[in-house]
Amino acid sequence: MGAIRLAAGDTVMVLSGKYKGKRGKIKLVRRGDAVAEVEGVNVVKRHTKPGVKSKGRSSVMGSGSSPSAGGIFEKEMPVPLHRLMYVCPKCAKPSKLAFAVKGGSKERICRRCGEPAERPVKA
Repeated sequence: MGAIRLAAGDTVMVLSGKYKGKRGKIKLVRRGDAVAEVEGVNVVKRHTKPGVKSKGRSSVMGSGSSPSAGGIFEKEMPVPLHRLMYVCPKCAKPSKLAFAVKGGSKERICRRCGEPAERPVKA
């Protein structure tokens, strides 16, 4: 597998599937699985019963447990990285990324406009 050029905070566009053409920000990248969670993409609904959230394996109500509210919750599921393409903030178009070594550090560069693509700041 090659280098993973996308990082959390990057704006990406979906290349194929139900959400083709949609743009969103990456919330999380799991490099080992080669997937990423993108805001507003691959949204599913989870039907959850009201019950007890237990810490560990204990199912007794009084031992460090707190009741959780049930309902229908929406959450983003991971999208494979090969379905995503980086969107350059300078030219506002999807493009590939290249790496260049400048001053002993790697730098990401937009292949469409040639401008350096800064890594997003981790919050």
